[in-house]
Amino acid sequence: DILPRRPRKRGKREREFRPRQPATMVCIRTATIDDLLHMQQCNLMCLPENYQFKYYLYHLLSWPQLLQVAEDESGKIVGYVLAKMEEDPGEAHGHITSVAVKRTSRKVGLATRLMKSAHESMDEVFRSHFASLHVRVTNKAAIHLYKNILEYDVHDVEDKYYADGENAYDMRKYFERGKAKQRTKTDRGDRSGDAAKGGGGGKPPDA
Repeated sequence: DILPRRPRKRGKREREFRPRQPATMVCIRTATIDDLLHMQQCNLMCLPENYQFKYYLYHLLSWPQLLQVAEDESGKIVGYVLAKMEEDPGEAHGHITSVAVKRTSRKVGLATRLMKSAHESMDEVFRSHFASLHVRVTNKAAIHLYKNILEYDVHDVEDKYYADGENAYDMRKYFERGKAKQRTKTDRGDRSGDAAKGGGGGKPPDA
């Protein structure tokens, strides 16, 4: 008779493995005044750049459509995006002041959803040409999100932007309105260049 096999003893790595629990339902919605303290708490937990409560209130009163929160099914705020509009002459654009997601709710795309929701409001409500943000040059995870997923490009580097002296990338994402304006500028530049080349020192054709 063949004896039954003894169950294989699992290794240490196998014993420590735990299947990832399914993510709870999280909705992205526009923030209200009741969310501001929770947004501030999330910021304090996640980021070294912190703001006084009145700064959140200023954003809410000025650009209420641009503040978004991620709320789980128990009603807890697990992430937020704080954004505003910058009124540059002839080219209004949005700016992401701060975005954060609590550690327990990361790796499920919440930051992407929050950012896209803010982008949509910038574009549709405020007719923004582009969105801008600053990010630490060493924050590789955030740079990957902004550049590879949200299609931002590095516009400039600002020396010693942060309080601890670290440099920041100034990144921008152009919306269709801004892209069209850039194409128009490029076309005008090309035509001006062609005119300069063709208008050299000779006599006019009919002279």
